[in-house]
Parts: sequence; C-alpha cells; structure tokens
Amino acid sequence: MNDSLVRIKEKITGYWSTRTKKQKIIGISAAVLLVILIVVASILATRTTLVPLYSNLTPSETGSIKENLDSKGIENAISNDGTTISVPEESVDTLKVELAAEGIPSSGNIDYSFFGENAGIGMTENEFNVVKLDAMQSEIAGLIKKIDGVQDASVMITLPEQGVFVSDTNEEASASVVLTTKPGYKFEENQINALYHLVSKSVPNLPTNNIVIMNQNFEYFDLEDENNSVGTKFASQQEIKKEIERDVQRQVQNMLGTLMGRDKVVVSVSTDIDFTQENREENLVAPVDEENMEGIAISAQRINETYTGDGAAAAGGIPQGEDTADSLGAYVQGGTNGNGDYEKVEETINNEVNRIKKEIVESPYKVQDLGVQVMVEPPTPDDPTSLSQDSIDDITKILGTIIRTTVAKGENGEALTDAEIEEKIAISVQPFNGKVDVTNAQESSTLPLWAYVVGAVLLLAIIVLLVLYIRSRKQQAAEEDEEEELLEEAVYEIPDLPEEQDSEASIKRKQLEKMAKEKPEDFAKLLRSWIEED
Repeated sequence: MNDSLVRIKEKITGYWSTRTKKQKIIGISAAVLLVILIVVASILATRTTLVPLYSNLTPSETGSIKENLDSKGIENAISNDGTTISVPEESVDTLKVELAAEGIPSSGNIDYSFFGENAGIGMTENEFNVVKLDAMQSEIAGLIKKIDGVQDASVMITLPEQGVFVSDTNEEASASVVLTTKPGYKFEENQINALYHLVSKSVPNLPTNNIVIMNQNFEYFDLEDENNSVGTKFASQQEIKKEIERDVQRQVQNMLGTLMGRDKVVVSVSTDIDFTQENREENLVAPVDEENMEGIAISAQRINETYTGDGAAAAGGIPQGEDTADSLGAYVQGGTNGNGDYEKVEETINNEVNRIKKEIVESPYKVQDLGVQVMVEPPTPDDPTSLSQDSIDDITKILGTIIRTTVAKGENGEALTDAEIEEKIAISVQPFNGKVDVTNAQESSTLPLWAYVVGAVLLLAIIVLLVLYIRSRKQQAAEEDEEEELLEEAVYEIPDLPEEQDSEASIKRKQLEKMAKEKPEDFAKLLRSWIEED
C-alpha cells in the first residue's frame, strides 16, 4: 500500500517537475477557481432568501408579528427602522394566510365592525360614545392612509356635548391630524384641500377652519382659500385684463395693418374691466293684462240689497254719492220721517296675477370702458397731409364698431352714442422716427463679399491639407513595406548561430528545416545522397 502511494507521489512529482512555469500557473489557477466555484455554489444552495412579509408596520404590529413567528420557529428579520419584517421566500404565502386567520397584523384600533361583533345591552351611553369616537377616528385615519405620499396617519376628534334643550345651539367640532409622509414627498395644493374636505365631510358640524393638519416634522399644511386670497384674485384679474387688451389690439392691428401696411400702424388698447359678480333673486308680480293693468278673475262675489217701507232711515250705510276708502257699497238715502227705500250693492273679485321668480347670476367680466390709441404713418412720411381724411374716417368707423360691440351696455341696455365712441378713439398721423427699416435689416443680415472669399480660401486650404495628409500616409505605408522586405532579406542572409542550450541534433534539425524551406533542390540532392550511402 505504501509502495503504491510512493509510486503515485513520484509520478505526480515527476509530472509536475516536467511542466513549464506557465503550465504550473494555469493549473494552480484552475484548481483555485474550481474550489471557489464549489464554495459559492454551496453557499447559494444553502442560503435562505428572505423577502418582505409586511411593510409599513407600526412598532406594535411588528412586535406582535415577530413574537408569533418566533413561537413557530420561523426565521425572520426586521428592517427599515422596524417597519418591515421579512421571512423565507417559500413561506410568504402560507404565513400571510395563517396570520390573517389569527387576526394579525392588528392595529389595535376600533373600527365600525366592532359594533357588529360586540353589540350588547350592557354598554352604557358614555362607553358607546367613546367607542364610536374611536371608530370614527380609525376610519378617517384609514382613508387618509390611502392617499399617495402618506405612510401613516393619526386623527384626534373633539365632539361638542349636545345640549339638553332643543333651543340650545350646536357647537362646532374640531380635529387634529398628524401625518407620517414619505421622505421628500411634496403635497400639491389640491391634495391639501382634499385632505381638509375629507375630514370636514366625515364629521358632523366640523368646518375646515377647525381642522389642523401637520406632518411628523411639525410642518403645517394650511388650507388656502381661493375666494379670500387677495393676491390670487388680483393676479387673475390682471391676467384677464391683459388678455382682453391683447385680443382687441391684435384684432385692430391685423385690420389696420392690412389696410395701411404692417409697418405703418401702431395700436395700443386700454380697458376698464368690471370684476363685480352679482347674485340676486327677483320675485316680481305683473298683471296679466298690461294695458288695463288687470289680472285674471278666478272668483267673484256680488251682493245686492234693497229695502222699501217704514224704518228705512235707520238702515246703515253711506249715502249715495259719498265715496270713501272703506266703502263696499252704496244705498239711496230716504227721507227724514222714517219712511223710504235704499239699495246696497257689494262686489268682491279675486284676480290672479303673474308671479315671476328670477335667480340671476351676473358675469364678473364686463368691459366697462375701452380706449384705442392708433398711430398711423402717412404714405409719404414727411407729408402728414398725404393721408386723406376719408382714410382717417374709415379708421374711425372701424374702431367705433369694435368699441360698440366690446363695451358692455348700461343697466337699461342703451347703446353708446357716436360722441361717446369718438371720445374713446385717438388717432395720430405722423412719421415713425423709431421705426425699424425692414429693407436695411434684410440687407445687413446678408454676408459681405469678403466673407465668401475668406470661406472659399479656408475650404481650399482644408482640401489641400487633406490631400497632403493622405499622400503622406500612403508614402509612410510604402516605406514600412520596404523596410519589412529589407528586414526579411537581412534575416535570410544572417547565418544561423547555435544556441548554447540546444543540442547538436536539434541544431542539425533546424538547419535541415531551413534548407528544406529555402533550397528544396539542394535538400532533395542531399537526401538522395544519404539514401545511396545507406
């Protein structure tokens, strides 16, 4: 046995000693690489891959889940500051089902399902109110958590005590909300408004003014009231005013530019915009017959009384011919001796009229006043009289039509008079000293002749340099080919020198190989001579 081991060792040692240095390095590297691969493969095969089971947990939820997993002997790991718990990948689905059946994770909050599961007659009114308030807070917090950018939310609601008497006024509720937001997330204004309205509409009698929302960094999210924001309203009104002025100016500039020339008209427009918005309700009563100012008779009652005989003087009433505001009828006065006759006529008519109810919302954007200033350059700039009065009158009519259709009418709907329109128009005829000369600008934009000459010279120089460079490269390549040929010839002329390390047989073999390559005929003669000698 020992002899066989010694022989194997000697063979391995002899084989290793006959290898070159390069072969030894390759063999050692291959062995080390093989060992590394085996170790890595074994580690990967035996390593357990942990994946998140639950994320965004509270510390209490993480603790309860970890306690449950440790009791079952399941490997787990906590990360992300205690908000994420991970388990082996192959056990994720099974654990989620098992933990859900056990009611884990549980936030510890009471929601509205509590009333269905724990309904009973032993709960007092105070206990019921406390549980109801806690459920309301939990439900609102759950809604807020579903909003993008919110990791967690805590809600505190304060409800006022209800009065004993019906006449007692209801006090307003209040709410405080603390958000745990994602790092670097910035809420937009519409999202903040949505948060305020979500809380306000979820709690009875809770106005947005009684809600405070902040994040974990003590940064408050204030509700911006667009209706009361002076800066926002002013910026919006100014933008609308500028837009109306630009629209009218563009319209006038296009029309007069086509008529007089684009470079001969300058237009400026100024407006007075009424931003007052009126909401009113009108309850009107109008007669059906407007000519006679009468309505439609829907019911009528007429009473006629007559009396003849003694005692007629004692009858009550107003003598005929004397009208008062309270008179409903008349009778004929009899004599003073107590004998006579009278007649009473009473008529009651109920008329129906037109009852009109109007809810009117006035537009907040009305052009109360409009001024148009136009500067026109005459056809002959140095002669203002070259622009005829007819042309000025045409321009005035065009501007008057635009103003008449743009400016809002008065309360009674009356249109502007010609005198009022002329006051809003200003036309100035004079040369434009500061006008940009389009012809000169075009001529100045063209390149001078010397620029083209310089460009041609530079282009020619570049072409010459490219030709010279290509020729030099070709010449250099030819010289390199000649040098290689000379080196090859020089190598053939150099006699072979025996190497000190080579043996005499190897030297002869190399000489024969070289002779066979360079002088095959002489090599063939030498072989024939050796064969004949043998």
